[in-house]
Amino acid sequence: MEILQIVGLGLLVAVLAVLLREERPEIAPFLALGFGIMIFIVILGKMGAIIMVFRDLTRRAHIDELYLTTLLKILGIAYVTEFGAQICRDAGEGTIANKIEVAGKVLILILALPIFAAILEVIVRLLP
Repeated sequence: MEILQIVGLGLLVAVLAVLLREERPEIAPFLALGFGIMIFIVILGKMGAIIMVFRDLTRRAHIDELYLTTLLKILGIAYVTEFGAQICRDAGEGTIANKIEVAGKVLILILALPIFAAILEVIVRLLP
């Protein structure tokens, strides 16, 4: 039931941010940033178990670990991009958030190119 603790803490931080915004508006964004970083660290700790399951599945299916590594990098870029963009939006910087998202999408595309090439090779070999 970790999610209940996370949501409860999130609600508490939100109430504190609203209260602080009236008295000390310059501190409220840092409170939200601190909470976001804390949640990110907690979630990163859980990612180890997920990676181990993926590695085990990759070994069982006899799939090259290069594909798993690439997929994990893509997932990491997606999560970090979303996290960074949301922090920028929370700070009122929507334009910067959009640029972060574009950069994340381009980096994901670059990482995915070898997978696309491998898929196309398989398709070409199957065609007469």
